[in-house]
Amino acid sequence: MKIIKLVFITVVMIFSSAHAKNVCTSRIERSIECLDSIKFKNSDFYDSKGKFLPEKAKDAIIAVLNYHGYPMFEGIREKIFVMDYNSGNFLNVGLSGLMYENNQKNLYMLLDIFLLPNQMLAEHWHVDGETTAAKREGWLVRWGKSYIAGVGKDNMKDYPELKIPKIHWDGKVSARNIEVAERGDYINLKQVLTPHWQKAGDEGAIITEVANFADGKAVKRSDPKMN
Repeated sequence: MKIIKLVFITVVMIFSSAHAKNVCTSRIERSIECLDSIKFKNSDFYDSKGKFLPEKAKDAIIAVLNYHGYPMFEGIREKIFVMDYNSGNFLNVGLSGLMYENNQKNLYMLLDIFLLPNQMLAEHWHVDGETTAAKREGWLVRWGKSYIAGVGKDNMKDYPELKIPKIHWDGKVSARNIEVAERGDYINLKQVLTPHWQKAGDEGAIITEVANFADGKAVKRSDPKMN
């Protein structure tokens, strides 16, 4: 009888685990069931030879979106972009998002940025493009928390939890004025043509960015390896 009971419990546990995984990849409202689904390892995103696996990165992003209750729609996965800046460390330094509009003619852009838990968006700045002015931008945190850094008084000592990954410019940044933005907080770029970066909190971050046209050729990154 004990053996039968043990087998039954094991089957239930396996079913529950599989069910939770399925729920977390399909639901559109935040749920505590999905908490474990946003815990990742860097090895999740690379093959045995160290090649970046975009589809694995998208799996993680979809899990974060589902955890927070981001409004999903048909074909969203195909529209999401992911990149690791050739760092080999997507877990700690990367950028993912969904570009809803980037209109050069009418000079406006709408982008949702997706950051994994504690993931850093590399420090960079925007210069004038061939036909358009340097990017002006601002960020509205929709879900989670983001540490948003720009020029100004160095206050990083006030945030001991904010660690710069070694893989990013040997652990360095030049923009060291931090503003913490949580759900509903909006922050503007402090000054055009200046470095800025972001880093998500423990539950990741989903951030709506508004800006003029974003010229991908007019972006410079502080870490020369990432240019």
